[in-house]
Amino acid sequence: MSDFQDCLQRRYASVAMAEFKPGKFAEVRHLYEQAIATYTKGFAGAYLFQEPGTDKGVSVILWDSLEEMEAHQGTEHQNILNQMAALFADPPQTSVYELVCKIDPPMAQR
Repeated sequence: MSDFQDCLQRRYASVAMAEFKPGKFAEVRHLYEQAIATYTKGFAGAYLFQEPGTDKGVSVILWDSLEEMEAHQGTEHQNILNQMAALFADPPQTSVYELVCKIDPPMAQR
């Protein structure tokens, strides 16, 4: 079984959970989209979730490898994050996860 696991492509997710200052989520979304637009090689998708009726959000950014994720921490990206920092109610909680299982719905349900 470990031989099978070794041949699978592993993806990684950068996950951040945060609460923003009241009424600032639209501005956060705009800056988030700008930051994501700077990603190229290894970027595999991004999701920004908002808890309904709140200014709480979760970001999930998928990468093909840890090395590619770390390579996208350049100046432009950092400038956007600096702009976003003023909008946080509290510092975000961030973690990196390895994707170990992915299950897609059957084609008929799509």
